[in-house]
Amino acid sequence: MSATADHAEERTNPAARLGFQPGQVVQEIGYDDDVDQELREAIEEITGQDLVDEEYDDVADAVVLWFRDEDGDLTDALVDAIGLLEDGGIIWLMTPKTGRDGYIEPSDTSEAAQTAGLSQTKSVSVAKDWTGARLVAPKR
Repeated sequence: MSATADHAEERTNPAARLGFQPGQVVQEIGYDDDVDQELREAIEEITGQDLVDEEYDDVADAVVLWFRDEDGDLTDALVDAIGLLEDGGIIWLMTPKTGRDGYIEPSDTSEAAQTAGLSQTKSVSVAKDWTGARLVAPKR
């Protein structure tokens, strides 16, 4: 594939824009009927495999964590997600956008990530109702 085709795919496939790669194992946590199905399908399309759920018993290359204000303690959820990752893996924390049910203040997201020992490397609009924060764990 040419560099131009790569850039075109990044614009049209949200999963490519988020850096997902073919062959990656992506574990999904916090699935509910409000998640963005188009993004889920795009991740499966680019990785070439289904998302694995919370019952998956091996490490993953990435975790997609759908999290809403009423879901409990964000720091605890992030610490749990770290334990599911392969070294060098990433967590995409998906939170509802401003004005949506379950909205979480960006400062709360940042504080929870820092407390969990994660670094936020970017924040992007991933879907109509969701914002994604890319979090990376320290090297073990």
